[in-house]
Amino acid sequence: MSVVVALVLAYALFLACLAVYARRHPDVLSLTDAVRLGPDILRLVRRLAADRALPRRSRLLLLGLLAYLLLPIDLVPDVLPVVGYADDLVLIAVVLRAVVRSAGPDALRRHWPGSDGGLRLVRALAGLRDPGEDRNTA
Repeated sequence: MSVVVALVLAYALFLACLAVYARRHPDVLSLTDAVRLGPDILRLVRRLAADRALPRRSRLLLLGLLAYLLLPIDLVPDVLPVVGYADDLVLIAVVLRAVVRSAGPDALRRHWPGSDGGLRLVRALAGLRDPGEDRNTA
């Protein structure tokens, strides 16, 4: 029972951090998008892993990521404030970058279940520029 309470508290802290980010950057992410981001990323990973058009290696990477995110055992426990989710975010970024390199950004757009604001954040996480972003700005 204490593990469930710890996971709920850790998820609440994660949402609080996203809410702070959303308030500071409303042009990037709304509060609603921030709350939905975690479940949307899980649905994205599941959809990409089920897409037979993606290379087998990419699908296997995504299935491994999904298993890692769903299992209660992490390299850095999620009950640690902020740091607990850092390993998850780094792993998500690394896997999404690898998948986008092999499958292309269209696969990401096609399977994204959330809002445009969430997609912009995930595109940045995957190392992609927004389509309208000027290449001369850094």
